[in-house]
Amino acid sequence: MSSLLLWLHIGFAIFTVGPLTAVTMAAPRAIRAKNVPVLQNIQRTTRIYGVASLGVLVFGIALGAALGGAILGKWYMTASMTLFIVAIVLIVLIDRDLRTAVRALASPDAQDDAKVQNGRIAAISGLLAVIWLVILFLMVVPR
Repeated sequence: MSSLLLWLHIGFAIFTVGPLTAVTMAAPRAIRAKNVPVLQNIQRTTRIYGVASLGVLVFGIALGAALGGAILGKWYMTASMTLFIVAIVLIVLIDRDLRTAVRALASPDAQDDAKVQNGRIAAISGLLAVIWLVILFLMVVPR
């Protein structure tokens, strides 16, 4: 059972976190190009992969429980789960800014070019990538 949970945990991490990171980092370029259809696709993809990435946390906790539960009390597991929750909050903020950028660029007002959202999405997506790397480090090294 623990092998299946480990496989699911790693599979969700690879197939959701990677694309989620890539798509959020592509958003600023789409905003600068004022490409609304691409930006709408990025926003939709961010939302779908953001929700799907919760599988990483769910299967990670299930794996920890299947291994006896003692591993969930380790400092690096607590830190990883906390960082994951912070990452999910950041994804929600990115999604909000993407929706705002789509509305701003789709509006007839040429003055609103979504520069504020562009900078915020770029900064948060960079921070998100660093958080994923720290979580990866915590899952591999402290053992």
